[in-house]
Amino acid sequence: MNKLLPVITLLLTLFSASCSLKPTTKNDVQATQAQLPQEEAPHLRNSLEWWYFTGHLRDSVSGQLYGLEYVFFHFNPTGKKDHLMVNVALTDPRQKRFRYDYEWRGLPNELPATLPIDLSLRKKDQTWTLRGQEGRYQLQAEMASHPGYGLNLRTEPAKPILLHGGTGYENYGNIATAGYYSYPRLRTRGTLLIDGKPRAVSGELWYDRQWNCGSVTRKDIGWDWFSIQLDEPREEIMLYTVHDKNSGQHLGGGSHYGAQNQNNHLNETDFQLETLEYWTSPRSKLRYPSKWRVRIPSQGYDLLIEPVMPDQELTLKLIAGIKMHYWEGMCRVTGTHNGKPVSGNSYVEITNRKEPRLPAAAASEAAKASAK
Repeated sequence: MNKLLPVITLLLTLFSASCSLKPTTKNDVQATQAQLPQEEAPHLRNSLEWWYFTGHLRDSVSGQLYGLEYVFFHFNPTGKKDHLMVNVALTDPRQKRFRYDYEWRGLPNELPATLPIDLSLRKKDQTWTLRGQEGRYQLQAEMASHPGYGLNLRTEPAKPILLHGGTGYENYGNIATAGYYSYPRLRTRGTLLIDGKPRAVSGELWYDRQWNCGSVTRKDIGWDWFSIQLDEPREEIMLYTVHDKNSGQHLGGGSHYGAQNQNNHLNETDFQLETLEYWTSPRSKLRYPSKWRVRIPSQGYDLLIEPVMPDQELTLKLIAGIKMHYWEGMCRVTGTHNGKPVSGNSYVEITNRKEPRLPAAAASEAAKASAK
């Protein structure tokens, strides 16, 4: 499982704060094989699903690198009312600046299960959009909380779809069976708005499509997720680890996508993930892993993953008195493949390192607001 923002988990658990609002997955898709291209469309009343972009973009004039996260979440935890959330973040490693914005709304109508995708959400005087299908998308956003920063990008596939688990469904033990596929390389061109100035950029994004994720509402579960795009060979790796903070149990898995589009499923025994360094946020005081060694013996990889800058923590404030923190950042990859030097790009997400304390009054108020 990747990309489960802790705030989404919180929003889902809020519904259990009211006896009349119970989280449900009864409308989730019951299948074992992804049906494409229809799975890209919104799933009616899905408990939780997302369309998620992360990646590295280079200024065509200065050569400066930027990191991007852009995601739409759709969720319907009661089976009655749809909600949409957008999150956008830009990393500027040269200036050591990390900016992000987000919004969450209940929708007046259910999202229709139609293609192409046409998703939008408004915050103040800005409208954020995602349009397209099958690897060809248009992404547009300007940060209402950071005037002068935004994006306008178009993508096209550089490699075919990667069906995780071989079928487009990933089994997370007794936690969830979720639909999951990726376009691990999307050629991307367009502009980033940086400090009020449009900058022509190009690069490659990683796109994740996932659904049936509403059953992951336990606050004792934490998720770490890694995407890796290697320069040569042009191969991609997705890894995840799940931590049960009560039992101490761990679950891991992932995919290796070969240069010739070979789809190799990875069990947790197929790779070793070692944390080498930590970073403590000066704001939240949370301690995050901040450098990793990844070894995949069957594929000949021994890699180091390092953030381009340590401070890529997001703090989301959706409920009075409640803050949610997570880390999602632009990283570089170095190491060896069968003993030869390799390099590449990565994005890493670290969630739920600390459970929020949710006062009963705040939970009740938020649950009522969500039901409106």
